[in-house]
Amino acid sequence: MSHEFLWYIPNQAQPGHRGDDVVNDHNSLDTLTTHAKALEEHGWGGALIGAGWRRPDTFTVATALAARTRTFRPLIAVRPGYWHPANFASSAATLHHLTGGRVLVNIVSGKDNLAAYGDSKGGQADRYARTKEFLQLVRRLWTEENVTYEGEHFGVTGSTVVPRLEHGHPRLYFGGASEAAERVSATEADVQLFWGEPLDGVAERIDRLRNLAEKLGREHAPLEFGLRITTLVRDTTEQAWADAEAKVEEMAKGGIARDPLRQPAVGQQRLLDLAARGEVLDDNLYTAPGKVGGGGAGTTWLVGSADDVARSLRKYQALGITHFVLSDTPYLPEIKRQGEQLLPLLR
Repeated sequence: MSHEFLWYIPNQAQPGHRGDDVVNDHNSLDTLTTHAKALEEHGWGGALIGAGWRRPDTFTVATALAARTRTFRPLIAVRPGYWHPANFASSAATLHHLTGGRVLVNIVSGKDNLAAYGDSKGGQADRYARTKEFLQLVRRLWTEENVTYEGEHFGVTGSTVVPRLEHGHPRLYFGGASEAAERVSATEADVQLFWGEPLDGVAERIDRLRNLAEKLGREHAPLEFGLRITTLVRDTTEQAWADAEAKVEEMAKGGIARDPLRQPAVGQQRLLDLAARGEVLDDNLYTAPGKVGGGGAGTTWLVGSADDVARSLRKYQALGITHFVLSDTPYLPEIKRQGEQLLPLLR
């Protein structure tokens, strides 16, 4: 089975995301294109481009970067509710056709400022029921003609998406650790993305999802698995840990605090709970960032030399992980460093 190695391109209205360099025009097309072209030059398959209200529109950014590159594959984060499945299926099919099959899709169902763009499905059960319909309908629109469907959340009549896909449909990535999310992923997604949990946690979830897929009667190719994590790589183990500790110290000075009244998503809470097991888990999974405000893929880090981090990532590969979405800041220099030092050890 082939392996996919992707990076992360910050799609942010404000500069300095997760300690990134603060530069003029940080989110201009020229700056983001520099990232995308650096990824092509240093062995990466493409990059995740995040979605969220009060960010620039993700699909627009991905389209612009695809037009300026040759092999770069955008993993485009999209939200059901922000998109109607027929509109999205058409847009993604068009971009996939124009780029010769380079589009990847990450379906996001977590909480967002839904009311700001006219959505009202804030409850978990509604969000994931709708996501399941979204995935089912998008896949049908990509693979069938004259689709008629009437569900609880979406409906179309006699719908045919053009252009028809000559390169297969875009891969559908999906995250989420709740029971509702895993039931959707087990039956409808192509790739389940995990955040940086220890090996035992990832092994447990892979086993559960495989069993769930069989129990629920999955009709598609077997579910694949991916890891989205921060990788802090330096020339030596000692330098990596010194820099990691210094970064955490700087984060702590920033006074980033979590809202005690806000309930984190299940996947985020799993990461935050890891700190109680220790500051370093497995060989080099660093949990301290989560204690000082690190969130999402920045909650836990793999820290070390390229050999150290590659050794850890190979252990995830042995569990069945075949898709990797890595990153560290400052993003642009780390594309080169990790492309030259880490990726050759993983291929």
